Amino acid sequence: MQPNWTAVIKQDGGWWVGWIEELPGVNAQERTREELVESLRVALAEALDFNRSEARGAAGGGYEELKIAV
Repeated sequence: MQPNWTAVIKQDGGWWVGWIEELPGVNAQERTREELVESLRVALAEALDFNRSEARGAAGGGYEELKIAV
């Protein structure tokens, strides 16, 4: 099952702006709502991949991965 993320979006003048609530730094700005949602999806995927790589790199070798539900 894929986790769900919360996008906070609003129209501000001629732009749509949005943030992913659960992950600081994931935000976007686009001309249309549809473009904004897609940009947030891409930014979220990139941030998760980056964070995953950083965590694995910091752990070095001999680590285990454990799924944690909240």
